[in-house]
Amino acid sequence: MTNLEHLWAGWRWEYISGVATEAVPGPCFFCALKELDDDEALILERTDATFTLMNAYPYTSGHLLIAPLRHESTLVGLEAGEASELMYAIQRANRALTDAYQPGGINVGANVGRAAGAGVPGHVHMHALPRWDGDTNFMTSVAETRVLPESLRTSYDRLRGAWPV
Repeated sequence: MTNLEHLWAGWRWEYISGVATEAVPGPCFFCALKELDDDEALILERTDATFTLMNAYPYTSGHLLIAPLRHESTLVGLEAGEASELMYAIQRANRALTDAYQPGGINVGANVGRAAGAGVPGHVHMHALPRWDGDTNFMTSVAETRVLPESLRTSYDRLRGAWPV
């Protein structure tokens, strides 16, 4: 086991804090999707506060995105009711993923802000994706490629049929 070393560079804070943190310019991906037909946008569910859709660039088959309807960049900025509805939507997504795929586990998480890896830093959203023992393979690390055993449309149809009413 290697020891983790730390390099203190307190002088770097001035530079880091000066980096732009605003959202990427242009229309919000999630807000634009809200206007499309569910089938066209691969939206599985809409509620008064949230919507759930297929991730067009999935890590695994069944990778879902769950977002509040209101354009908000942080979890902290959500009102209590919106945050509750977001969690309920995540629960329904987990139920559908479990029923449709029988995974060994499910990853749920969020990347909040550009520095955290958010692909859409201006509109907070959650990820839910099924995982199986042994589903991590050499293709991602060696070939920078993901192997998905089914199309997005097949995943959408599978989850649509498993979505809790």
